[in-house]
Amino acid sequence: MLTLRQIEVIRAILLTGTVKGAADLLGVSAPGISRVMKHTESQLGLRLFSRAHGRFAPTDEAREIFTQINEVFAKVENLQESIDMLKRGESRVFALASVPSIAQHILPCAVRRMRARYPDLRLSVDQTKIEETIDFLLMRKVELVANSFKIDHPGLSSQPLGTGRVMALLPEGHELTQESTVSVSDLARYPMIGITPSDPYGQILARPLRDADLPVQFEIEARFGQTLQALVAQGTGVALIDEFSVAGPLLPGLAVRPLREPTSFRTYAVVNVEYPLSIFAETMIAYLKQEMRSPHRQGSEVSR
Repeated sequence: MLTLRQIEVIRAILLTGTVKGAADLLGVSAPGISRVMKHTESQLGLRLFSRAHGRFAPTDEAREIFTQINEVFAKVENLQESIDMLKRGESRVFALASVPSIAQHILPCAVRRMRARYPDLRLSVDQTKIEETIDFLLMRKVELVANSFKIDHPGLSSQPLGTGRVMALLPEGHELTQESTVSVSDLARYPMIGITPSDPYGQILARPLRDADLPVQFEIEARFGQTLQALVAQGTGVALIDEFSVAGPLLPGLAVRPLREPTSFRTYAVVNVEYPLSIFAETMIAYLKQEMRSPHRQGSEVSR
């Protein structure tokens, strides 16, 4: 049976008509081409080329072989093109989802980097609540969920992405904005707006209150961090917010201050353990980690 290398050498001689031309085309030495051809003709028991006027012409007996060789090479080239398309992301759709806090600023920055690396890749980006993550992954709606809560499920794997802080969210001009950091006990003296404490995201934001043995009581309850920001900007109260939700430009009328108390939480990339990760999921996870480590996040600044 002919090897792919032998087929490659035969085709190169067909295209160039000389051993030297074939060697130049393949980037090897001419003696190497000659050795491969002699071995091939001996193996087949068939003369493939006749030499006339310094050039090689296919023999009549071998013309059918050359037709099939061209067909093989066409298939190999098609295969290579398909591989290149996969590497570029062409004809692929990478589906992922994120909780709102990560989707607001961190995820778009990671998506921008994905588009720069894989310009032909189509992306489907969804937003999900923490408690919806299991269904999204087990039903294969998405390959990856960026989450602010570790999911314990035998069919899922939660890989650490980064660490964030809970911050104080204040109306612009509020007296606490005079401080570089804010104590959660000082914040709790003002009417508070918060996420429902039974919500997994609400549990993350309420943890500083619980750790300080303060009541988790909100004048206004909301479902999403974006709503908290809009309500605080209207001067209806103060709030606790995760730093990823305020990693970009703030709404007018808002100020953010770090809490004095330790308030860290972890974020995770959650995937289905039954299926190997695509190169796109692996790349997205790497970009999310980098964005969460970025020292330039506006949410990490003290003065706003």
